[in-house]
Amino acid sequence: MLKFWKKKTTEPAAMEPAVPEDRADRMADPASAEATAGISEALAETAQPEPDAPEVEPETEESAVVEAAREAEQPARRGWRERLSGSGFAKSLTSLFVRHPKLDDDLLDELETALITADVGVEASSRLVEDLRRRMHKREFADAGALLKALRAELVALLKPVELPLDVSTATPFVILTVGINGVGKTTTIGKLARRYADEGRSVMLAAGDTFRAAAVEQLKTWGERNKVPVVSQGQDADSASVIFDALQASRSRGTQVLIADTAGRLHTQGGLMDELGKIGRVMKKLDASAPHEVLMVIDGTTGQNAISQVRQFRDTAGVTGLVVTKLDGTAKGGVMFALAREFGLPIRYVGLGETATDLRVFDAEAFVDGLLPASIGS
Repeated sequence: MLKFWKKKTTEPAAMEPAVPEDRADRMADPASAEATAGISEALAETAQPEPDAPEVEPETEESAVVEAAREAEQPARRGWRERLSGSGFAKSLTSLFVRHPKLDDDLLDELETALITADVGVEASSRLVEDLRRRMHKREFADAGALLKALRAELVALLKPVELPLDVSTATPFVILTVGINGVGKTTTIGKLARRYADEGRSVMLAAGDTFRAAAVEQLKTWGERNKVPVVSQGQDADSASVIFDALQASRSRGTQVLIADTAGRLHTQGGLMDELGKIGRVMKKLDASAPHEVLMVIDGTTGQNAISQVRQFRDTAGVTGLVVTKLDGTAKGGVMFALAREFGLPIRYVGLGETATDLRVFDAEAFVDGLLPASIGS
């Protein structure tokens, strides 16, 4: 039977969280509203030449979205280094430049090893280091500090093409279908996204489409109750496509701005999972031919190179259009971000840098790289 969790005007009744209490408490930390007032203005603006000045290319819509999202995230940019300092990438590079401050081929050899170990990938690491070696032999670098600066520029350049925030204002409802294997933080990410969009003043609805795991349904209900966001569910083992169809129907009738649908991370067979995702897409198109507007894949940053095969499979079968990389504040090596960018070129919409709702950040290539690299030689 369809259960429709409505937003309450009174204090919601206490309910037992489907996640461990200490973790639920951490996820429930209050999040400050994030500024978004400049987004619509930035989207409308185009670069205009000054009188008598040479003509310039007009600003593209994508660059305006990126710039507006970066401005909105400015208060949250502080702390990236603190959050990422424990990653394998950050530790190995900091240690490398502390141990080897002299500019020579040995430093570059160790740098290549550090990049490969951090999951950047063999080909990408070798190509990057050989370019730096060529420039070193041409005496473009005065010292190891100049090499570090050049390394930063190269790493930022690898990530800039995938730095594209998600714009949910292009459809009503804007339907986000979340996919990914179990254990990557998919349901938690949905809860954090709901909090983010609600804080932006958008109306949000959730669809508990992961009916394979009872805990996933209960966890999503907990997030909905906490964020005062309605959740559509039918319980464990219900037809996932039916749940999401009902949620889309309800969102359309209520004028909800954002619908976020959870999906199963596995079924009895991998083929069954992919068939289910295909069915969900077909069912949604009966109501909205353009839905889903975003197929958002959640990846655990600690899985390293395994993330590559996961994205390849979901991209080919579910049509992934954007990525969220979680758990980068823990034991993640961090280099997988560069491997994903180079292999697929899919937009990285958000990254998870901690447990609280505000730790789900709009991806910022420069802030991310600065969080991984030492601030200076010997630091």
